[in-house]
Amino acid sequence: MNTGQDTLTYVYAIARQTQPLRELLAGLRGVGRAPVVLLAADSGDGSTPVGGTGPAALALVVSPVPQQDFNETALKDRFEDLEWLEEVARAHHEVVQAVAARETVLPLRMATVYQDDGRARRALTEQQPAFARRLAELDGHTEYGVKVYLDPSAPPAAAPTGDAGLPGPTTPGKAYLQRRKAQHHARETVYQQAQQAAEAVAVIAANYTPHRVRHAPQSGALAGPREDRLENVLNDAYLVPDADALRFRTDIEQAAREFPDIRIEVTGPWAPYSFAMTPDQAADPAGSVGQGP
Repeated sequence: MNTGQDTLTYVYAIARQTQPLRELLAGLRGVGRAPVVLLAADSGDGSTPVGGTGPAALALVVSPVPQQDFNETALKDRFEDLEWLEEVARAHHEVVQAVAARETVLPLRMATVYQDDGRARRALTEQQPAFARRLAELDGHTEYGVKVYLDPSAPPAAAPTGDAGLPGPTTPGKAYLQRRKAQHHARETVYQQAQQAAEAVAVIAANYTPHRVRHAPQSGALAGPREDRLENVLNDAYLVPDADALRFRTDIEQAAREFPDIRIEVTGPWAPYSFAMTPDQAADPAGSVGQGP
């Protein structure tokens, strides 16, 4: 039991209490290799029921973390430490994915913390009807990502012949202008293909799900010898029924063959990070340090 003296309560996700989930968590370690446990909502009579599918059966997936590293002031500095941030993000993700493989889950933001178990429990109790409804909506669904990449520096597929409309003999200056014109044309062509690819993805996905979240394109280089030039121009997330997941992925991958100059990547299955919360809940899914009665 975390009383909030030297540690804070780190919350990974919300899930229904089940015996299989308890068995899973018995061997799971989270941030800082701390043990991960279930923290049940208050039932109103001091008890914390186990099992079932109603609102009172919900629990937070939590572990203790050092107060000195996760208090509000420390986090401002810690978020500038990329090595620390990557370690926490990986641990957070591994816990959420492990739970998602066993039960429907509502993932929370990385570094969602409470001063103690009591405050975390009360926050869950106050919002448990909404969380229970969202869990029911997510039952039997999984998140998949679809990303479209292009190479804006790729050479034109075929070099232009002649003077490209420029009169007179070819000169170094004219040749330079021809190359720039060809490069501009190639760039326009590849962006047009990317737009067509994005439209094709949307049409295919609409056959399987109405639930899409459009994330901002990712920045930064991809790993690989050629991929350091690739630009992410589409970064969508889809909530796909589990029964349709294989066909969804197959149809997207088949469509990708129609765009040889564009890279279309399907990722997942993921816990429903993009669909866990309604807009109101997303603004404050489970509170933060110092919040709560």
